[in-house]
Amino acid sequence: MRPSSMAKDAARRLPALGTALLLSLGLFAPAAQAAGTPGAAPAGNPATSAAPSASAGKAAPRTIPVPKSPDTPKDARPLASDQQAKATAPTAGSSVGAAKAARQFSAAAACDVSAFTGKSGAALVQQVKSAGLDCVNTLFQLKGNDAKGAFNEAQMVTVANALRDTAATYPGDNSTSAGQLVLFLRAGYYVQWYNKDAVGPYGDSLKTAIRGALDSFFAAPRTRDISDANGDTLAEAVTLIDSAQENARYTGVVKRLLNDYTGSWPAAMTAAVANTETVIVNGFDLPEFISALQADPTFATTTASFVTRNSSLINGGDVVTKIGIQLGNLVAHEELRPQGRPILKDLINRYPLVGNTGPLTMNLLWFTEKKDEGNCSLYGTCDVPAKLVPLVLTVDHTCNANLRIRAQDMTAQQLADTCTSLINQDAFFHKIVKDNGPVANDNNTNLEVVAFDDYYNYSLYAWEMYKIDVDNGGMYEEGNPAVAGNQARFIAHEASWLRPQFQIWNLNHEYTHYLDGRYDMYGDFEAGMTTPTIWWVEGLAEYVSYSYRGEHYDAAVAQAAKGTYALSTLFDTTYDNSDSTRTYNWGYLAVRYMLQSHPQDVDALLAKYRAGDWNGARTLLKTTIGTSYDADFAAWLKQCGADNCGSLPTTQAPLCTAADTRQFDKNCRRDNVAATTGNYNYGYLNLPAGVKQLTITTSGGTGNADLYYNSGSWATTGAYQAKSTTSGNGETLTITNPPAGYVFFSLYAQQGFGGVTVTTTYN
Repeated sequence: MRPSSMAKDAARRLPALGTALLLSLGLFAPAAQAAGTPGAAPAGNPATSAAPSASAGKAAPRTIPVPKSPDTPKDARPLASDQQAKATAPTAGSSVGAAKAARQFSAAAACDVSAFTGKSGAALVQQVKSAGLDCVNTLFQLKGNDAKGAFNEAQMVTVANALRDTAATYPGDNSTSAGQLVLFLRAGYYVQWYNKDAVGPYGDSLKTAIRGALDSFFAAPRTRDISDANGDTLAEAVTLIDSAQENARYTGVVKRLLNDYTGSWPAAMTAAVANTETVIVNGFDLPEFISALQADPTFATTTASFVTRNSSLINGGDVVTKIGIQLGNLVAHEELRPQGRPILKDLINRYPLVGNTGPLTMNLLWFTEKKDEGNCSLYGTCDVPAKLVPLVLTVDHTCNANLRIRAQDMTAQQLADTCTSLINQDAFFHKIVKDNGPVANDNNTNLEVVAFDDYYNYSLYAWEMYKIDVDNGGMYEEGNPAVAGNQARFIAHEASWLRPQFQIWNLNHEYTHYLDGRYDMYGDFEAGMTTPTIWWVEGLAEYVSYSYRGEHYDAAVAQAAKGTYALSTLFDTTYDNSDSTRTYNWGYLAVRYMLQSHPQDVDALLAKYRAGDWNGARTLLKTTIGTSYDADFAAWLKQCGADNCGSLPTTQAPLCTAADTRQFDKNCRRDNVAATTGNYNYGYLNLPAGVKQLTITTSGGTGNADLYYNSGSWATTGAYQAKSTTSGNGETLTITNPPAGYVFFSLYAQQGFGGVTVTTTYN
């Protein structure tokens, strides 16, 4: 996924990519005593070369977002990114009372909408009060003439005045039907918000009436009762404050609830306190609310005291956390910053950044950085990014000199499987693109994979640790590969919805971007975007991810059957002119077709990409090829849509020419390799200095051959540094930075095998 200029809402629309399929292979096990005698080894003393360490240098990252999975579960805990999209519409439906109608109140008869739309005055009031809460709750769905008949301003004024009168003797429960009156008024504001043309405007008459109603209700002594009976109606009345946009007038009510609250309150009373969050968060959108808080600094201190006094209740998704986070809005408004700054500084430094208090502290930190930018020294938070890395990413694992994993929580087996999946993907990738090593001036010699435990933790921490947008499913930081010590990094999270199976979301897709950028695309990502290259960039990532994992790409095959795009049109794909279907499904189809049907054109195209000749590549696609393949592509799509997409043309390395049948070279193969059960077939290479990657693959034949590698002596099941032991004969080993001189490998016959092809390549 690319680029940094991609709009967040566009990224949000992108669909899920295939999840990572991790292979179970043992990697780099320590060598043991050799179990067999393969014969004399070639003369020479194999050199051992130390793997280079990752440089600490870092260039400004070029960030490439990953689409968020639609299967990502909703977490009850708040996220900093949620603050960017506050809801200002009235709250829909009953939050407390109607859900408890069967327990708290008498059951209601079937709800007849005409009973509300056809009555007014005292008759309407009586109808509302006699209806069950569950019946009144259905009125939130009214539209058209029904909405106007029930909720025009005159009807609302009538019910508001009735609430005023009823509240004067409120008994602390719903025996006088105050709850139905409150819920009716809430429904009216909600329906009018979304159906203003049908319902008509609300003006001063209703404003006066609703203030009288709320004044009367909150003045009633029994609204202070600490009971579920009172809490059911009180919770709805608190929400009504926001529905009527009277947030500024009733800051005193909010303060009273926050000041009185203790963790021992019953559930309905706690819900009433929780509903003050809506009053507060939406209040910050109202100028009069800002003025009220500016005139009364005790609102801020009361809210802060509510947090510190009840801090033992904090678990991340609790009422204290959710209300406490709203204190961050103080620093979002210049008039309130003098109040907010000392409060936020105290809370951020008072509570840990990780654990139960993490959602509170990280959200408040977000406000200080995004809404009071450039003042980290004032808050004492300038060192937070560096502090967070070891606190959050407690796992630090090196796969090899070119690949490192920083994780929040991964087992040894999960780490080994992830390393194997990526290392073996190298060979698969190079076989497809047929490169001759990295492009010029590319210093992205190593990749750091960062794996958070789930999407929530990624969103909570990655924005601060890596200064990236987190409204996505992950982020690839390519950086500037021309800068020495540049650190390429894929910031990801576990696909928690697939547990107990372990998968890192988009792992193989994003690793392809790293490989493609290093071996196919000259310069940084922005350089490659000077002409439309997205069909290749995203199409190849999809192709490699699905093909390498052996996954059937259902969505792409379904799109092929539709025949929506011509190939020449897909060559024009950019992030700006395409949706996720065209970017990923159709990118995959275009790349697969070109690789299978016109590999020579792909070779020519990649030669230009690797040289940074973007205009030359564009000429090849749009002028040399142009529309000439469109008809054939359309015919291929029909076959692919019927699930007959074909396969890549077979390209074999030439046969090895050395007289010793055990000897292999840079790019050669030996056919008809065989061994009986329990025995070996041995091989070796004499490598020059400076080899970056050695790849050994086996394929074809019968039986079951396992592949072992060793740099110091003959490779056996008891003496090896790497192995590939899948069922059958499809084995691959990619050795990074092998030593110069003789290195060894063997095929061990778990089951007698024959007719196997062994191929070695290195660059």
